[in-house]
Amino acid sequence: MTTNPNVVKLGDRVESSVITAPLQNVMLCTRLLEQAMNRPAHLPGMVTFFGPSGWGKSFAAAYAANKYRAYYVECKSIWTKKSLLGAILKEMGIEPAKTSADMVEQISQQLALSGLPLIIDEMDHIVEKKAVEVIRDIYEGSGAPILMIGEENIDTKLLKWERFHNRMLAWQGAQPADLEDTRQLARLYCPDITIADDLLERIQRESMGVARRICVNLNQVQQAAYSEGTDEIDAKLWGNRPLYTGNAPRRKV
Repeated sequence: MTTNPNVVKLGDRVESSVITAPLQNVMLCTRLLEQAMNRPAHLPGMVTFFGPSGWGKSFAAAYAANKYRAYYVECKSIWTKKSLLGAILKEMGIEPAKTSADMVEQISQQLALSGLPLIIDEMDHIVEKKAVEVIRDIYEGSGAPILMIGEENIDTKLLKWERFHNRMLAWQGAQPADLEDTRQLARLYCPDITIADDLLERIQRESMGVARRICVNLNQVQQAAYSEGTDEIDAKLWGNRPLYTGNAPRRKV
């Protein structure tokens, strides 16, 4: 994985923008990984960052992965156990062995030798495929810090695997974006314009704190400012134009 501090790896994509926005979920996720990395040797080393879709969990995980040079995989719904193992080895730059058992040994050895953590995004897909014990095998074989990213109820889902659940060091819930997060996202994605607080407050409120919707609305506001020929925009200038709430518009039939 790249060590360039200006590059964040998002699955198979690489974004070269400088990530400087101190979003609360970025800080929470990073601290959670640090907790696993700095734990006493006798404590378990698996942690989970969870929350609803669109709250910026993957963004936070990618930042943490870049900061600590962690091996990062984003799971897919169609993956099997062997697909997961192959993806981790690809991230490590290692040619996979033929059997799943040998692949687990390869991964465990690399984690132990490198001292780097492992981040598994979209962990819910692994739970649905009943492949969580593969993650436990990797942990047991390496002792490496493992950060998992999942949806809101992943803690309840994992209760079915008691031996796995008992090896969790900490759980951290993601938080909805607040006004300060909205400001930071505006600075990051709309650096050419100034968006007044009254409009940012409306964006945060109508987006219901969902970071992904906030970003959509910020883009709409930025395009509106460009159309108006201004680099400053507030609620008055925005007017009655609708903001994106995630709901499809209703047609008059």
